[in-house]
Amino acid sequence: MSDTTVSLEVARAYVARVLEGHRTSADNAALVADALVMAEADGLKGHGLSRLDSYSAQAASGKVDGQATPTVDHRATAAIAVDGANGFAYPAIDVALTELEALTPKTGVAAAGIRRSHHCGAAGHHVERLARYGLVGLMFANTPEAIAPWGGSKAVFGTNPIAFAAPVEGAEPLVVDLSLSKVARGNIMKAKQEGKPIPEGWALGPDGAPTTDPEAALKGTMVAMGDAKGAALALVVEILAAGLTGANFATEATNFFDADGAPPGTGQLILAFSPPAFGGDGFAARMSVLAGLIEGQDGARLPGRRRFDNRERARREGIVLPAAMIAKFGAV
Repeated sequence: MSDTTVSLEVARAYVARVLEGHRTSADNAALVADALVMAEADGLKGHGLSRLDSYSAQAASGKVDGQATPTVDHRATAAIAVDGANGFAYPAIDVALTELEALTPKTGVAAAGIRRSHHCGAAGHHVERLARYGLVGLMFANTPEAIAPWGGSKAVFGTNPIAFAAPVEGAEPLVVDLSLSKVARGNIMKAKQEGKPIPEGWALGPDGAPTTDPEAALKGTMVAMGDAKGAALALVVEILAAGLTGANFATEATNFFDADGAPPGTGQLILAFSPPAFGGDGFAARMSVLAGLIEGQDGARLPGRRRFDNRERARREGIVLPAAMIAKFGAV
C-alpha cells in the first residue's frame, strides 16, 4: 500500500468518516476534519493528519467526548465563558468565534474564555478567521506540562501557543502563530511516529540533558524559546488561558496524545478588537503600508505568508494521505 494524494474535500470527508467511526458526532467530526486538513495543507504537519490516530483513539476511549456540545455563558457585556464539555477544542472555539464576530463590533473589544477544552491545533487558523471578519485577533492556549521554569528541571508550563492576526487591505491577513517552546511538541510526536531523530536543542531528556531521541524528549521537557524570557511568557499564557478561564493548569492536564486517563481540560482565551472603535476607519490600509515596509526588503517575509502559499498549492495539487493511515483506517 502506498501514499495517496487526494483533494482537500476528499481528505476532509475521509477524516470526518474516521472520526464518526470513533464515537464522534457528524457536526464535531466535520469541524475537526477541517482543522486537521487545513493544518496539513498549510504545511503545519504537527497539527495536521498526524493527529488523527490520537484523536480517534481518545474519542473511542472517552478521554475526549466526541458527542460534546459546548455551552456559552454571557457573564459580562463583552466577556463570554465557553464550556468545552471535555470535547474536542474545535467546536468550542467555533462557538467562541461566532460569538466574538457578532459582539466585538458593538463593544469594541471582547473576550472569550474556554475551559474543559483540548488541543486547539494551529492557533493561527482561529485568529485568521477573526481577521477575515475585519477584526484583530489574539489567542492564548495552555497545553499539558512540557516546559520547566527557567532554572528548574520539572515541567510546569505547556508549550502554550500564542497567535495573532490582523486584516491587510488587498492581501491575506497577517498571521503570527508560535509556541513558546523552540518548536511545537507536535513536531516531536511526528518525528517519533516516523522513527526520525530530532535536532539537538529542541528538548531535554528526563535526565535534563539535551537529546535527539523523540521518545526521550516526550518524557522530558521542551526548551523554551528565548530561554528565560520564553519561560516567563509561558507563565503569562498559563495564567491567561488556564488561571483566568478556570481550566486545568499544565501540571493538572493529561496528555494530548494518548487515550488513557481523564480529559486534558485545558483552556484558551481569545481576544477580539474592532479597529474602528480605536483608531477609526483605515486600519487595514495602514496595515498594508506596514506590510509593504517588511516585504519590500530583500529576504524579509511577512509572518504567515508561507502557510498561504502552501494552502494555495494544496488546493491545486491536493495533500497526501500516508499509507500507514490508510492501512489503519481503510481506503478513501
